[in-house]
Parts: sequence; structure tokens; C-alpha cells
Amino acid sequence: MVDDIEKPEMPKGGGKKAKVARGALQAVGGAVPLVGGLVSAVAGAWSEHEQEQVNRFFDHWIRMLHDELKEKEETIIEIMARLDMQDEEVIKRVESPEYQSLLKKAFRDWAGAESNDKRVLIRNILTNAAQTSISSDDVIKMYLDWLEKYSLMHFQVISAIYSQPGITRGGMWRSIGKGDVREDSADADLFKLLIRDLSTGGIIRQHRETDYYGNSIAKRPQRRPKGNGPKPAVSAFDDVEEYELTDLGKQFVHYAMTEQTVKIDFDQSD
Repeated sequence: MVDDIEKPEMPKGGGKKAKVARGALQAVGGAVPLVGGLVSAVAGAWSEHEQEQVNRFFDHWIRMLHDELKEKEETIIEIMARLDMQDEEVIKRVESPEYQSLLKKAFRDWAGAESNDKRVLIRNILTNAAQTSISSDDVIKMYLDWLEKYSLMHFQVISAIYSQPGITRGGMWRSIGKGDVREDSADADLFKLLIRDLSTGGIIRQHRETDYYGNSIAKRPQRRPKGNGPKPAVSAFDDVEEYELTDLGKQFVHYAMTEQTVKIDFDQSD
């Protein structure tokens, strides 16, 4: 059954891009796992009807693996298309054990890339990791973990803050195209959880004044007149407190949301 599934072709030829692409595909484990031995070992315990159901299950499973392999191949080719393989430093970096480790991690955790939008973020991280060294490889691995941990809505909020430093929660909500909802709604609770995720994750923070050395300047406390009752609850869509990205968040944007242009001289058939 496995042999009936046509495997995608890797780039052919002897060009540098083709060699690196083939090596990358081998690094991320391109082979579809064989299940024939498993099926043979337990087939005797199934009735004819059960066998048909199991065959359908394996057919769907192997086709899913086939589609996943095609996505990985497409991503590798797109990365190679954006790298300057005439640059010796880039070549050295791509062939290094450290970069190969990033490739393996990205494709081992592929289940987290449940959409094409996340696949593009993975591609961008791996492309920029081959050409720049702003973040260490340990930090880049954390960026890859974020792609699995956070939803697309998290990344939309990160993008909104990057585009508009000092934006409020209400501004973020409107920026990502959301309409008015009740304060006690599930949507409001979800948005508060999302902001908490990004804040505790060290990606965003409330805007703060700093001195020359980067130390935070404490805000002067605002005193409320006595007798005004308890402090009112802060809205999930507050339009007062401003937010900004941490340096870690800014570096993530550089790696995940900065897309390199395709090199003109790239030929997928090389």
C-alpha cells in the first residue's frame, strides 16, 4: 500500500541549491514510515469488515503523511530560493550542525503548522536564521516553539503592536478586524487570555518610560479621592494603557514576519 503512494520528486541536478535542498529533506526525515510489517503481524486478528476499515484508515494516514512531505519539500525549496548560495558564509551556515538542528526541530514539530500562514512563518524563520545572527540558535528554537504554542490570532496581535507601538488593547482588537462584543463574552475572555499569554511569555509589555541605561522609570501613582468606591474594573478592550513589543518580541518579528525576496537566479530544476 505504501508503494502505491507516489513520492514527491526532489530537485534534480548537481547545483549547490539542489544539493543543499536534498540534504535538508534527508535531514528532516523524508521517508514515509513503512506499515506493511505491522499490518501483516495483526491482520489475522481482524475480520474481513474490520480489515476494510483498517485499510481505509491506513490509506488516509499515508496520504496525510504524503501531503505533509509535500509541504516540507515545498518549504525547503522556498527557503533555498531565498538564500544567496554564492555567499560562502551562507553555505557554511546552512551546512552546519547547528542549522541542521533547527531544520530537524522545525519539521519534527510540523504538526504545529496547521495552516499555510504558519508554514510561511516557519519558512521565514529558517530563511532568516541562515542569513542573520541577531538571535542565538537557542532563541530561534524558542521562536519555533512559539509557532506551535500560539494561535494565528496571537501573531496578528504581535503584528499590530509592531506596526503601531503604543497601541492599546482596544486598538489591537480593532486592528485585527474584530467587532464590538460584550465585556462578559467568551470573545472578551479569550482576548484577555491572549494578552496574558503574550505578556507572561515575554513578547509584549505595557509601555514604560526608561532612563538612558534602559532602566524602567516608575510611574507616579495616581491617587483617587476617598469615598469614590472600589476601583472600576479594566475593560478587556481598554483604550488607556499602551503596549509595546519587548526586544525578544521585536527579534521574533524580524525572523518570522520579515520575508526575504526570491533570488532571480534560482532554478527549481537545478
